[in-house]
Amino acid sequence: MTGSSDPPDIPGLSAGLSREEAVALRESFDDEERERIDRTVAELLDLLGKTHTMAVLSAFAFAEGPLRFSDLESELDVPPNTLSTRLRDLTDAGLLDRRAYDEVPPRVEYTPTEPAESLFPVFGHLHHWAIEYELSP
Repeated sequence: MTGSSDPPDIPGLSAGLSREEAVALRESFDDEERERIDRTVAELLDLLGKTHTMAVLSAFAFAEGPLRFSDLESELDVPPNTLSTRLRDLTDAGLLDRRAYDEVPPRVEYTPTEPAESLFPVFGHLHHWAIEYELSP
């Protein structure tokens, strides 16, 4: 992980780092680990930047349990083909688990994985930001 024998003291994800703390943490990693982290962040941002991905994840962040396609479809203003693609993208990325039940009619439920749940505080921070600020039109 780092060039020294002791790994850096990494705060929990909910710790909210200052800019200076984030820079110090980033600089504590060796070049190879920093490149891996940067690549992972870039891949995550690419995924989150796809149309409606943030809306889908936000629905899971505030849900109390698994969601079905129909739950998301009624809650979000997302075309069905796009919603289907985003659910597949999030499942392929390991952020959602998909469980199909052998029933008639078919039932499929999606649940967030641990990595997805660790992103959920971001949605709380964004909503808190929106309480205090507003983007100019």
